[in-house]
Amino acid sequence: MPPTVNVKSVTSNVGWSVLSKASTFGLKFVTVPILARILSPEEFGGVAVALTVVQFLAMIGGAGLTSALVIQREEEMETVHSVFWANLAIAILMAIGLYAYAVPFAALLGAPEASYLLEIMSLLIPLQLGGDVAYSLLARRMNFSKEAFWSMIAESTGAIVAVVMALFGFGVWALIAQLFVSALVRLCGLYAVSHYMPRFVFHPGRVLKLSRFSLGMMGSEIANFITFQSPMVIISRSLSLADAGAYSAANRFASIPNQVVLSAVMGVLFPAFSGMVEDKQRRSQALLFSTQVTTVLLAPMMFGIWALAEPAMRILFGPQWAYAWPVLGLLALSKGILTPCSTFIPYLKGVGHGRALFWSAVVRAIATTLAVAYGAATGTLVDAMIWLCIVNAVTLVGYSWAVFRADGTPFLKGFSISCRPMMMALLMALAVRFLLDHFGASLPNPVLQVVAGAITGGVLYAGLILFSERSLLGKIFQLIKNRGRIV
Repeated sequence: MPPTVNVKSVTSNVGWSVLSKASTFGLKFVTVPILARILSPEEFGGVAVALTVVQFLAMIGGAGLTSALVIQREEEMETVHSVFWANLAIAILMAIGLYAYAVPFAALLGAPEASYLLEIMSLLIPLQLGGDVAYSLLARRMNFSKEAFWSMIAESTGAIVAVVMALFGFGVWALIAQLFVSALVRLCGLYAVSHYMPRFVFHPGRVLKLSRFSLGMMGSEIANFITFQSPMVIISRSLSLADAGAYSAANRFASIPNQVVLSAVMGVLFPAFSGMVEDKQRRSQALLFSTQVTTVLLAPMMFGIWALAEPAMRILFGPQWAYAWPVLGLLALSKGILTPCSTFIPYLKGVGHGRALFWSAVVRAIATTLAVAYGAATGTLVDAMIWLCIVNAVTLVGYSWAVFRADGTPFLKGFSISCRPMMMALLMALAVRFLLDHFGASLPNPVLQVVAGAITGGVLYAGLILFSERSLLGKIFQLIKNRGRIV
């Protein structure tokens, strides 16, 4: 059976995951701007478009089978081996298909010059899917410290290789090397720490049994993938590869806070919520509490990037990217609007609300695609990002209604509690933006503007949270004092 879920296990695993992501964040904070200064927007755009296809096929190839392993009550090795071979066979077929049809795929995405990148990056699919079974074993054992360590090593090694190659003039190959090195190091590390050794055992019936769960998850994952990746495809087709590169560079940087907090927390919350599936009161409390905590952490980062986007873009990315500062700000704003939704996907997956997860994801994917397409067709990249912010504001309300309805929590109560930290972060960001607009000229150096804005924002946000979230802070304090008790 999966281990008992309690405060100590959840907070320990979240801590390890956040430590891993925070370490990787520190390196990416340096490497992304370095690569952006050395490489061109077209090079960023070509790799980003190709990676979109690879990630989509890798996601379909997994079909959610490894997610189904996480929630199995017993760790049956014959089932694990069967899933490994099914994943590997699908991955190889996907890689062969992508290599064979790289030219029409690239043309479909509006980037025919990136077809050779698709051929090369097709090999990433087996590397990515090959480690999923080992990861699922660590996840069901709530042993995220080892996974976190190897993720940190993999991402750091890949980033260092990319920067070194870019400095020596390898151009776009630096980005490709980063992807392959990170994937290979992660693959080897996961198998080393999970102590999993595949055996040639395959039972089709066991795979089909898991597919009842995995196919439902795959539908929602495809919809979520479309939500996150459709802007890239739309921009490359409707605008230009340079615009796609600007979007990719800005999105990479704006996504760093999510990678630090959200990706770490979501990986732990999925098995944690699945362990609370029979305790409605406990899982409802966990939903609200985890949503508040992630919003308190994420919202000030995202809205802070929006407030400081103009000077930050000039400092980090250099003059060739200075024109894209509104894109960075609007992307951060769009992500900040959705911070109260951070825990919704692992909650719905963990407690078995597959239908709510699927339809919420589908509606969000359709709305996001249509909004960005309309903005790109009728205006510029900035217009497309404005429409992305608008649709995310609508998504916040609709997604919250679906999740709180599935949980049985009154909508107004749940919505107000989860959104309150976000509103405090928004007030902080508006104040910082106002001060920079009116008094920023007295600090002509953009570095001083960023430092002054960050300090001012941090002080304002701390005061607002102390005023509005005293109850939450009290719970966190009690959690630390009584971390050994079961929730």
